[in-house]
Amino acid sequence: MSNEQQLNELARDVREQGLNQGSTMKDLVFDPVTGDFRQVERGASHGDGDVVTEMTDKGFAAGEENPKAIVVIREDDLNGAVGQLQRKRRIRLPAAEIEKGVFHVNPDSASRLVTDDEIGCYMSLEDRLPKIPFGDDWKGVCVLHSGEKPRAFVSALSKEEKRNIWCEADLYLIPSEENLFSRSKGILEVGVLKDKRVMIVGLGSFGSRIAVELAQAGVGSFALMDFDRVEIHNLSRHIASVRDLGRLKTNVIEEAILGKNPYARVDKFPVNINEDVHILSDEVAKADLVICATDNNSSRYNLSAAIAYAGKVGIYGRAFTRAEGGDVLIQRPGGPCYCCLVGGGNLQQEEITDEASARRDGRIAAYVSPEDADAMVQVGLSSDIAPICDMMVKLSLLELSRGRESGISCLEKELVYDYYIWANRREKRFSNWKPMPEAGGMPTILRWYGARIERDMECPVCGEVNIGGEGEPSVTGLEDINIDLG
Repeated sequence: MSNEQQLNELARDVREQGLNQGSTMKDLVFDPVTGDFRQVERGASHGDGDVVTEMTDKGFAAGEENPKAIVVIREDDLNGAVGQLQRKRRIRLPAAEIEKGVFHVNPDSASRLVTDDEIGCYMSLEDRLPKIPFGDDWKGVCVLHSGEKPRAFVSALSKEEKRNIWCEADLYLIPSEENLFSRSKGILEVGVLKDKRVMIVGLGSFGSRIAVELAQAGVGSFALMDFDRVEIHNLSRHIASVRDLGRLKTNVIEEAILGKNPYARVDKFPVNINEDVHILSDEVAKADLVICATDNNSSRYNLSAAIAYAGKVGIYGRAFTRAEGGDVLIQRPGGPCYCCLVGGGNLQQEEITDEASARRDGRIAAYVSPEDADAMVQVGLSSDIAPICDMMVKLSLLELSRGRESGISCLEKELVYDYYIWANRREKRFSNWKPMPEAGGMPTILRWYGARIERDMECPVCGEVNIGGEGEPSVTGLEDINIDLG
């Protein structure tokens, strides 16, 4: 087995060979006859195909690891501390060693602590380090800001001197809010997203992923709704870890969002929307976009009615049994709602991913034995739901950025449908779909297909709802479904 030094030497040799011997870069060419891409040598004749893209040679030879310790602090916290230092010679801030050699200053402001061992952090405008204050075993951080750029130091045990000394560390600054998503500028209208509010109902495998992706894109405000707690069966597809078992999903996802965007506003509602419909209606009215990531039709019908009444945009995502595939519906003002798609009954077999919640909402009857209930639970792979979540994220960003020129504006000509369907495997409902090389004009797996859905003017959810919120809503015809917009 190669040690770390050998791996670094190998990476260096690979880079040097690439620089000295030239590159064997390739091009990808699209063949309109077969519908596939083929690889050709750069500079070779491409025939009738057009060059679509280059294949890059970057990314595989990593650089040598930096042996220095790392100190992380928010730029806003640093600037605030400098303001205090104008009045004081030295100040002290809370800090923690998150893992060996990695120190976070004011850690609660940016991420969840994984240790409760708080250590000292001194900040000074002077160009000299303080004495190690509490003996040779003391751990601490010092940030000096005497010049244009701040410098960080950590206390470390010197074997030669047999005592603690200050050693310089790398200083990582978490950018201020306006600069946090600078890498997305030109692709996303991050200034617009900062002022948008997204409501996410259902924080399971779908909602948790989507929340984090939208936070990473720069969405500034969230309303999170889910009354469930993290259970062991969630871990195979959820962003939560074993440290989160037993915690409310709203709390877990709040921390995940703030870990990506410490400036985001997060409002939590650990409620059952089928019982607290007034909260649902109030929050839908405040949102710029509503994500429905629940796993039962009752909640989807309630959301569908609230979205139609408020004249908002809603995006629904589902996985089929064992995540053999899934679908996405986007509900726009005046367009088809979820009930227009599936009808007034449970026309689609819903995926049951855990026994407890399915027993609560009646999808698994009380009289069903534990053995039979276990057989009804269908769990798909995390990688199977990822494409469905990604489509929901793209649709979300497109809607939130609509009307503003950005790098994703071109998708407005692509994502024009009300309904999208995706197949992961050629089984059950997709068993007659063709393998990719043989598909021709037939549908195949691992590709998105769109469809336009007509709004049903007799729809019991949106057919008689006064779209836009004027007047009293009237929703009738769905027995045993709790819909209340009053």
